[in-house]
Amino acid sequence: MVMDMGRDAERGVVELAYQPVVGDFAGALRERKRFNRVGRIRKSALVVLAVTWVLNVALALPDGDPDWFLLIYLPLAVGLLLLIPQLQARQLMKAVARNGVHRVTVTDAGLTMTTDNSTTSVNWAAQPCYRETKDAFFTFSDDKNATCFTVLPKRGLRNPADADRLREILDRNLTRA
Repeated sequence: MVMDMGRDAERGVVELAYQPVVGDFAGALRERKRFNRVGRIRKSALVVLAVTWVLNVALALPDGDPDWFLLIYLPLAVGLLLLIPQLQARQLMKAVARNGVHRVTVTDAGLTMTTDNSTTSVNWAAQPCYRETKDAFFTFSDDKNATCFTVLPKRGLRNPADADRLREILDRNLTRA
């Protein structure tokens, strides 16, 4: 198949080619937790743990007898909650690493991702919202936990102008989350 890039640019076709890295998935998980239910629960849990720790310290100051269990394990729980997205990203990367280079074609109909081992097509109805960061675009499913997502890193674009064209396609077909 021969593609005429001038014609494809007018039709609103953007192509990406990239090798996934852990940061791609960490970014997607970070953006996902900003608007989904699990992210709100995690944020609330962090606040509750921090308030509990501060109260434990404040109550221990007058008599000098803190609850050592809370004093030690609450910061560990906070650290674990903060590390979960990075740990999940590493696990996702292990699963994706064997697929090699990802080649993505984005059109008004949806996107098609081809790797060394598979081809996947996603219509915009399956992932109707997106977020943009300085490094990537992320499309998400609209279920309450946004369980499905696609990473479109800007480093995979052929030239910087493609980022604007990709944003136009996404704005036409998706809503910003």
